[in-house]
Amino acid sequence: MEMYEAIGQEALIGILSHIFFIAITFYALQAFMLEKLFKKNKVFQVQLIYILLSIAIGSAVSNFFLQISNWSGKLPYLF
Repeated sequence: MEMYEAIGQEALIGILSHIFFIAITFYALQAFMLEKLFKKNKVFQVQLIYILLSIAIGSAVSNFFLQISNWSGKLPYLF
């Protein structure tokens, strides 16, 4: 049962990490005025760009931190 618990915990940490970093990225992207790059009255498209950029950037940052954490846990096997 230990192996299944470890897999479940890893999955939960991954999901929470992705959601956390996507939310932070969405908040940070609000500082940009992307509306100026789009045609007028294209509100839905601007919101969609914010969401897609948040997912792309947030997932990349989350993967970075999860990999660093994973690799750090394996460092003791080096010595």
